[in-house]
Amino acid sequence: MAGIPGLLLLLLLLLLLCAVRQVSPSSAHWKPTWPAYRLPVILPQSTLHLAKPDFGAEAKLEVSSSCGPQCHKGTPQPTYEEVKQYLSYETLYANGSRTETQVGIYVLRSGDGESSGKSRRKRQIYGYDSRFSIFGKDFLLNYPFSTSVKLSTGCTGTLVAEKHVLTAAHCIHDGKTYVKGTQKLRVGFLKPKFKDGGRGANHSSSAVPEKMKFQWIRVKRTHVPKGWIKGNANDIGMDYDYALLELKKPHKRKFMKIGVSPPAKQLPGGRIHFSGYDNDRPGNLVYRFCDVKDETYDLLYQQCDAQPGASGSGVYVRMWKRQQQKWERKIIGIFSGHQWVDMNGSPQDFNVAVRITPLKYAQICYWIKGNYLDCREG
Repeated sequence: MAGIPGLLLLLLLLLLLCAVRQVSPSSAHWKPTWPAYRLPVILPQSTLHLAKPDFGAEAKLEVSSSCGPQCHKGTPQPTYEEVKQYLSYETLYANGSRTETQVGIYVLRSGDGESSGKSRRKRQIYGYDSRFSIFGKDFLLNYPFSTSVKLSTGCTGTLVAEKHVLTAAHCIHDGKTYVKGTQKLRVGFLKPKFKDGGRGANHSSSAVPEKMKFQWIRVKRTHVPKGWIKGNANDIGMDYDYALLELKKPHKRKFMKIGVSPPAKQLPGGRIHFSGYDNDRPGNLVYRFCDVKDETYDLLYQQCDAQPGASGSGVYVRMWKRQQQKWERKIIGIFSGHQWVDMNGSPQDFNVAVRITPLKYAQICYWIKGNYLDCREG
Protein backbone atom coordinates (compact mmCIF):
# COMPACT_ATOMS: atom_id res chain seq x y z
CA MET A 1 0.00 0.00 0.00
CA ALA A 2 2.98 2.29 0.55
CA GLY A 3 3.54 2.53 -3.23
CA ILE A 4 0.07 3.97 -3.94
CA PRO A 5 0.81 7.63 -3.03
CA GLY A 6 3.83 7.54 -5.36
CA LEU A 7 1.68 6.11 -8.14
CA LEU A 8 -0.96 8.80 -7.59
CA LEU A 9 1.71 11.49 -7.65
CA LEU A 10 3.05 10.14 -10.95
CA LEU A 11 -0.47 10.08 -12.40
CA LEU A 12 -1.09 13.67 -11.27
CA LEU A 13 2.19 14.80 -12.82
CA LEU A 14 1.26 13.14 -16.12
CA LEU A 15 -2.18 14.79 -16.11
CA LEU A 16 -0.60 18.16 -15.33
CA LEU A 17 1.90 17.73 -18.17
CA CYS A 18 -0.91 16.93 -20.60
CA ALA A 19 -2.87 19.96 -19.44
CA VAL A 20 0.10 22.30 -19.84
CA ARG A 21 0.98 21.00 -23.31
CA GLN A 22 -2.69 20.59 -24.29
CA VAL A 23 -1.90 17.10 -25.57
CA SER A 24 -4.90 14.82 -25.89
CA PRO A 25 -6.41 12.66 -28.63
CA SER A 26 -9.01 15.37 -29.28
CA SER A 27 -6.58 18.30 -29.30
CA ALA A 28 -5.19 20.06 -32.37
CA HIS A 29 -1.90 18.23 -31.77
CA TRP A 30 -3.56 15.04 -33.00
CA LYS A 31 -5.44 16.61 -35.91
CA PRO A 32 -4.25 17.12 -39.51
CA THR A 33 -3.72 20.88 -39.27
CA TRP A 34 -3.54 23.56 -41.94
CA PRO A 35 0.12 24.69 -42.03
CA ALA A 36 1.05 28.36 -41.82
CA TYR A 37 2.91 29.80 -44.81
CA ARG A 38 4.84 33.00 -45.32
CA LEU A 39 3.27 34.07 -48.58
CA PRO A 40 4.75 36.18 -51.37
CA VAL A 41 3.05 39.27 -52.75
CA ILE A 42 2.09 39.55 -56.43
CA LEU A 43 1.14 43.00 -57.69
CA PRO A 44 0.31 44.32 -61.17
CA GLN A 45 2.98 46.59 -62.64
CA SER A 46 1.68 47.47 -66.10
CA THR A 47 -1.32 46.69 -68.29
CA LEU A 48 -1.36 46.51 -72.09
CA HIS A 49 -4.49 46.46 -74.26
CA LEU A 50 -4.53 43.58 -76.76
CA ALA A 51 -6.50 42.92 -79.93
CA LYS A 52 -9.76 41.04 -79.58
CA PRO A 53 -9.34 37.25 -79.89
CA ASP A 54 -11.14 35.25 -82.55
CA PHE A 55 -12.63 32.65 -80.15
CA GLY A 56 -11.87 29.94 -82.68
CA ALA A 57 -10.55 27.09 -80.53
CA GLU A 58 -12.55 23.92 -79.97
CA ALA A 59 -13.28 23.22 -76.32
CA LYS A 60 -11.16 20.36 -74.99
CA LEU A 61 -12.55 18.82 -71.83
CA GLU A 62 -9.28 17.22 -70.79
CA VAL A 63 -5.55 17.81 -71.16
CA SER A 64 -3.02 15.03 -71.78
CA SER A 65 0.73 14.91 -71.19
CA SER A 66 3.50 12.32 -71.27
CA CYS A 67 5.76 14.19 -68.84
CA GLY A 68 5.48 12.42 -65.47
CA PRO A 69 6.75 13.14 -61.95
CA GLN A 70 10.42 12.39 -62.69
CA CYS A 71 10.24 14.46 -65.88
CA HIS A 72 8.84 17.40 -63.90
CA LYS A 73 11.28 16.99 -61.01
CA GLY A 74 14.21 16.97 -63.43
CA THR A 75 13.25 20.27 -65.06
CA PRO A 76 15.48 23.21 -64.08
CA GLN A 77 13.99 25.84 -61.78
CA PRO A 78 12.83 28.92 -63.70
CA THR A 79 14.52 32.23 -63.09
CA TYR A 80 12.85 35.10 -61.26
CA GLU A 81 12.15 36.86 -64.59
CA GLU A 82 10.65 33.67 -66.04
CA VAL A 83 8.35 33.23 -63.03
CA LYS A 84 7.16 36.83 -63.44
CA GLN A 85 6.32 36.07 -67.07
CA TYR A 86 4.44 32.88 -66.15
CA LEU A 87 2.40 34.68 -63.48
CA SER A 88 1.57 37.65 -65.68
CA TYR A 89 -1.94 37.20 -66.98
CA GLU A 90 -4.56 37.94 -69.60
CA THR A 91 -7.97 39.33 -68.72
CA LEU A 92 -10.88 38.80 -71.10
CA TYR A 93 -13.99 40.97 -70.70
CA ALA A 94 -17.58 40.21 -71.68
CA ASN A 95 -17.43 42.75 -74.54
CA GLY A 96 -14.55 40.80 -76.13
CA SER A 97 -11.79 43.23 -75.16
CA ARG A 98 -8.64 41.85 -73.62
CA THR A 99 -5.63 43.06 -71.61
CA GLU A 100 -2.27 41.67 -70.57
CA THR A 101 -0.95 42.52 -67.10
CA GLN A 102 2.70 42.24 -66.09
CA VAL A 103 3.31 41.54 -62.40
CA GLY A 104 5.97 42.01 -59.78
CA ILE A 105 6.78 39.39 -57.13
CA TYR A 106 7.93 40.40 -53.66
CA VAL A 107 9.24 38.44 -50.65
CA LEU A 108 9.78 35.48 -52.97
CA ARG A 109 11.16 32.50 -51.06
CA SER A 110 11.03 29.77 -53.69
CA GLY A 111 10.42 29.57 -57.42
CA ASP A 112 7.56 27.91 -59.20
CA GLY A 113 8.29 24.68 -61.02
CA GLU A 114 8.32 24.24 -64.76
CA SER A 115 7.32 21.34 -66.93
CA SER A 116 6.36 20.28 -70.42
CA GLY A 117 3.38 18.40 -71.77
CA LYS A 118 1.66 17.21 -74.91
CA SER A 119 -0.81 14.62 -76.09
CA ARG A 120 -2.03 11.06 -75.63
CA ARG A 121 -5.35 9.24 -75.54
CA LYS A 122 -7.84 9.23 -72.67
CA ARG A 123 -8.47 6.63 -70.01
CA GLN A 124 -9.49 7.91 -66.62
CA ILE A 125 -11.29 5.03 -64.90
CA TYR A 126 -9.05 2.78 -62.82
CA GLY A 127 -10.48 -0.72 -62.26
CA TYR A 128 -13.82 -0.59 -60.46
CA ASP A 129 -15.53 2.76 -60.98
CA SER A 130 -15.49 4.35 -57.51
CA ARG A 131 -17.40 7.53 -58.36
CA PHE A 132 -20.64 8.47 -56.56
CA SER A 133 -23.47 10.32 -58.31
CA ILE A 134 -25.03 12.81 -55.90
CA PHE A 135 -28.85 12.79 -56.03
CA GLY A 136 -31.53 14.80 -54.25
CA LYS A 137 -31.65 18.49 -53.43
CA ASP A 138 -30.85 17.76 -49.76
CA PHE A 139 -27.32 16.87 -50.89
CA LEU A 140 -26.86 18.82 -54.12
CA LEU A 141 -27.88 22.14 -52.59
CA ASN A 142 -25.80 21.70 -49.44
CA TYR A 143 -22.13 22.39 -48.82
CA PRO A 144 -19.65 21.21 -50.07
CA PHE A 145 -21.46 19.79 -53.13
CA SER A 146 -23.28 23.09 -53.76
CA THR A 147 -19.93 24.78 -54.52
CA SER A 148 -19.56 22.78 -57.76
CA VAL A 149 -20.87 24.54 -60.87
CA LYS A 150 -20.96 23.79 -64.59
CA LEU A 151 -19.37 25.94 -67.30
CA SER A 152 -21.20 26.49 -70.59
CA THR A 153 -18.05 25.23 -72.37
CA GLY A 154 -18.60 21.81 -70.72
CA CYS A 155 -16.20 21.85 -67.76
CA THR A 156 -16.67 22.11 -64.00
CA GLY A 157 -15.80 25.01 -61.70
CA THR A 158 -15.86 25.72 -57.97
CA LEU A 159 -17.25 28.73 -56.10
CA VAL A 160 -14.34 30.39 -54.25
CA ALA A 161 -15.86 33.80 -53.43
CA GLU A 162 -19.16 35.71 -53.67
CA LYS A 163 -18.72 36.33 -57.40
CA HIS A 164 -15.76 34.12 -58.38
CA VAL A 165 -15.34 30.63 -59.85
CA LEU A 166 -12.05 28.71 -60.05
CA THR A 167 -11.60 26.34 -62.99
CA ALA A 168 -8.99 24.96 -65.40
CA ALA A 169 -7.48 27.31 -67.99
CA HIS A 170 -7.98 24.78 -70.80
CA CYS A 171 -11.75 25.05 -70.26
CA ILE A 172 -11.66 28.55 -71.80
CA HIS A 173 -8.29 28.78 -73.60
CA ASP A 174 -6.38 26.17 -75.60
CA GLY A 175 -2.97 27.76 -75.06
CA LYS A 176 -3.18 29.80 -78.26
CA THR A 177 -6.62 31.41 -78.29
CA TYR A 178 -9.94 31.36 -76.45
CA VAL A 179 -12.39 28.55 -77.07
CA LYS A 180 -15.71 29.01 -78.85
CA GLY A 181 -18.38 30.35 -76.52
CA THR A 182 -15.98 32.03 -74.09
CA GLN A 183 -17.16 35.53 -75.03
CA LYS A 184 -20.63 34.58 -73.80
CA LEU A 185 -19.42 32.27 -71.06
CA ARG A 186 -22.00 31.26 -68.45
CA VAL A 187 -21.86 29.36 -65.17
CA GLY A 188 -24.66 26.93 -64.27
CA PHE A 189 -26.02 26.31 -60.77
CA LEU A 190 -28.13 23.22 -60.08
CA LYS A 191 -31.64 24.05 -58.89
CA PRO A 192 -34.67 21.83 -58.13
CA LYS A 193 -37.05 21.41 -61.06
CA PHE A 194 -40.65 21.72 -59.91
CA LYS A 195 -43.77 20.66 -61.80
CA ASP A 196 -47.31 22.11 -61.66
CA GLY A 197 -46.40 24.60 -58.97
CA GLY A 198 -45.33 21.84 -56.59
CA ARG A 199 -42.67 24.02 -54.96
CA GLY A 200 -43.76 23.09 -51.48
CA ALA A 201 -43.91 19.37 -52.13
CA ASN A 202 -41.37 17.18 -50.38
CA HIS A 203 -40.24 14.24 -52.51
CA SER A 204 -37.05 13.46 -50.59
CA SER A 205 -38.45 10.09 -49.50
CA SER A 206 -39.03 8.98 -53.09
CA ALA A 207 -36.76 6.32 -54.54
CA VAL A 208 -36.70 8.24 -57.83
CA PRO A 209 -34.03 10.99 -57.92
CA GLU A 210 -35.43 14.53 -58.06
CA LYS A 211 -35.15 16.34 -61.37
CA MET A 212 -32.71 19.24 -61.32
CA LYS A 213 -32.05 22.06 -63.77
CA PHE A 214 -29.30 24.63 -64.25
CA GLN A 215 -29.77 28.31 -63.57
CA TRP A 216 -27.14 30.28 -65.51
CA ILE A 217 -25.19 33.45 -64.65
CA ARG A 218 -23.08 35.30 -67.22
CA VAL A 219 -19.35 35.80 -66.66
CA LYS A 220 -18.09 39.39 -66.47
CA ARG A 221 -14.37 38.67 -67.01
CA THR A 222 -11.79 35.89 -66.88
CA HIS A 223 -8.13 35.74 -65.82
CA VAL A 224 -5.66 33.24 -67.33
CA PRO A 225 -1.95 33.11 -66.36
CA LYS A 226 0.53 33.62 -69.17
CA GLY A 227 2.22 30.41 -68.05
CA TRP A 228 -0.69 28.56 -69.64
CA ILE A 229 -0.47 30.49 -72.89
CA LYS A 230 2.18 28.29 -74.44
CA GLY A 231 3.34 30.71 -77.14
CA ASN A 232 4.60 32.94 -74.33
CA ALA A 233 5.80 30.36 -71.82
CA ASN A 234 7.66 27.76 -73.90
CA ASP A 235 5.02 25.03 -73.65
CA ILE A 236 5.45 24.42 -69.90
CA GLY A 237 2.44 22.11 -69.70
CA MET A 238 -0.09 21.64 -66.96
CA ASP A 239 1.63 23.64 -64.21
CA TYR A 240 -0.45 26.77 -64.93
CA ASP A 241 -3.73 25.14 -65.99
CA TYR A 242 -6.02 27.31 -63.87
CA ALA A 243 -8.27 30.31 -64.47
CA LEU A 244 -10.56 32.55 -62.44
CA LEU A 245 -14.00 33.69 -63.61
CA GLU A 246 -15.79 36.74 -62.21
CA LEU A 247 -19.59 36.60 -62.42
CA LYS A 248 -21.80 39.54 -63.34
CA LYS A 249 -23.70 39.20 -60.08
CA PRO A 250 -23.26 37.40 -56.73
CA HIS A 251 -24.38 33.77 -56.64
CA LYS A 252 -25.61 33.89 -52.98
CA ARG A 253 -24.28 30.44 -52.10
CA LYS A 254 -21.71 29.31 -49.58
CA PHE A 255 -18.31 29.07 -51.26
CA MET A 256 -15.08 27.23 -50.45
CA LYS A 257 -11.91 29.20 -49.74
CA ILE A 258 -8.67 28.48 -51.53
CA GLY A 259 -5.59 27.36 -49.60
CA VAL A 260 -1.95 26.55 -50.23
CA SER A 261 -1.53 22.85 -51.01
CA PRO A 262 0.27 21.05 -48.14
CA PRO A 263 2.74 18.24 -48.95
CA ALA A 264 0.91 14.99 -49.77
CA LYS A 265 2.19 13.34 -46.57
CA GLN A 266 0.35 15.99 -44.53
CA LEU A 267 -3.03 15.43 -46.20
CA PRO A 268 -5.61 13.59 -44.04
CA GLY A 269 -5.17 9.94 -44.95
CA GLY A 270 -3.11 11.08 -47.94
CA ARG A 271 -6.41 11.64 -49.79
CA ILE A 272 -8.03 14.33 -51.90
CA HIS A 273 -11.68 14.92 -52.84
CA PHE A 274 -13.49 16.59 -55.74
CA SER A 275 -16.89 16.72 -57.45
CA GLY A 276 -17.59 17.41 -61.11
CA TYR A 277 -19.98 17.06 -64.01
CA ASP A 278 -18.50 14.03 -65.80
CA ASN A 279 -19.76 13.71 -69.38
CA ASP A 280 -20.67 10.02 -69.08
CA ARG A 281 -23.25 10.90 -66.40
CA PRO A 282 -25.09 13.88 -67.95
CA GLY A 283 -26.93 16.10 -65.50
CA ASN A 284 -25.33 14.36 -62.50
CA LEU A 285 -22.83 15.79 -60.05
CA VAL A 286 -20.24 13.08 -59.43
CA TYR A 287 -18.15 12.91 -56.23
CA ARG A 288 -14.93 10.94 -55.71
CA PHE A 289 -11.95 10.65 -53.40
CA CYS A 290 -8.65 8.80 -53.67
CA ASP A 291 -5.03 8.64 -52.47
CA VAL A 292 -2.32 10.88 -53.86
CA LYS A 293 0.27 8.65 -55.55
CA ASP A 294 3.03 11.19 -56.23
CA GLU A 295 3.64 14.92 -56.33
CA THR A 296 5.87 17.64 -57.72
CA TYR A 297 6.02 21.26 -56.63
CA ASP A 298 3.20 22.11 -59.05
CA LEU A 299 1.21 18.90 -59.54
CA LEU A 300 -0.55 16.13 -57.61
CA TYR A 301 -0.66 12.69 -59.24
CA GLN A 302 -3.63 10.47 -58.33
CA GLN A 303 -5.93 7.84 -59.76
CA CYS A 304 -9.30 9.29 -58.87
CA ASP A 305 -11.82 8.00 -61.41
CA ALA A 306 -12.85 10.84 -63.72
CA GLN A 307 -14.14 11.53 -67.21
CA PRO A 308 -14.06 14.62 -69.49
CA GLY A 309 -16.31 17.28 -68.02
CA ALA A 310 -14.79 16.92 -64.55
CA SER A 311 -11.85 19.13 -65.62
CA GLY A 312 -11.73 22.33 -63.61
CA SER A 313 -13.13 20.73 -60.46
CA GLY A 314 -11.72 22.09 -57.22
CA VAL A 315 -9.62 19.51 -55.37
CA TYR A 316 -10.14 19.93 -51.63
CA VAL A 317 -9.29 18.53 -48.22
CA ARG A 318 -10.65 19.08 -44.71
CA MET A 319 -8.12 19.98 -42.02
CA TRP A 320 -8.01 21.60 -38.60
CA LYS A 321 -7.75 25.41 -38.47
CA ARG A 322 -5.76 26.06 -35.32
CA GLN A 323 -6.45 29.81 -35.09
CA GLN A 324 -10.25 29.40 -35.22
CA GLN A 325 -10.25 25.98 -33.51
CA LYS A 326 -12.46 24.41 -36.16
CA TRP A 327 -12.38 22.05 -39.14
CA GLU A 328 -12.28 23.74 -42.53
CA ARG A 329 -12.34 22.56 -46.14
CA LYS A 330 -10.17 24.41 -48.64
CA ILE A 331 -9.47 24.12 -52.36
CA ILE A 332 -5.81 23.09 -52.71
CA GLY A 333 -5.77 22.29 -56.43
CA ILE A 334 -7.63 22.20 -59.75
CA PHE A 335 -8.28 18.92 -61.56
CA SER A 336 -6.56 19.28 -64.92
CA GLY A 337 -6.37 16.06 -66.91
CA HIS A 338 -4.41 12.98 -67.74
CA GLN A 339 -0.77 11.90 -67.91
CA TRP A 340 0.96 8.76 -69.12
CA VAL A 341 4.07 8.15 -67.04
CA ASP A 342 7.03 5.90 -67.79
CA MET A 343 7.54 4.07 -64.48
CA ASN A 344 10.81 2.16 -64.85
CA GLY A 345 10.03 1.25 -68.46
CA SER A 346 6.39 0.40 -67.77
CA PRO A 347 3.74 2.94 -68.84
CA GLN A 348 1.34 4.00 -66.08
CA ASP A 349 -1.44 6.56 -66.25
CA PHE A 350 -2.46 9.16 -63.70
CA ASN A 351 -5.02 11.89 -63.35
CA VAL A 352 -3.38 15.18 -62.47
CA ALA A 353 -4.34 18.19 -60.38
CA VAL A 354 -2.57 21.54 -60.43
CA ARG A 355 -1.45 22.43 -56.90
CA ILE A 356 -2.14 25.87 -55.45
CA THR A 357 1.41 26.87 -54.50
CA PRO A 358 2.19 29.98 -52.41
CA LEU A 359 2.77 31.97 -55.62
CA LYS A 360 -0.46 30.78 -57.23
CA TYR A 361 -2.36 31.44 -54.03
CA ALA A 362 -1.05 35.02 -53.95
CA GLN A 363 -2.07 35.50 -57.59
CA ILE A 364 -5.56 33.96 -57.38
CA CYS A 365 -6.28 35.69 -54.07
CA TYR A 366 -5.29 39.06 -55.56
CA TRP A 367 -7.61 38.42 -58.52
CA ILE A 368 -10.43 37.84 -56.03
CA LYS A 369 -9.69 40.49 -53.40
CA GLY A 370 -7.84 43.19 -55.33
CA ASN A 371 -5.76 43.91 -52.23
CA TYR A 372 -2.64 41.94 -51.28
CA LEU A 373 -3.19 42.77 -47.58
CA ASP A 374 -6.19 40.41 -47.67
CA CYS A 375 -3.99 37.61 -49.06
CA ARG A 376 -1.48 37.11 -46.27
CA GLU A 377 -2.89 33.84 -44.93
CA GLY A 378 -2.91 30.68 -47.06
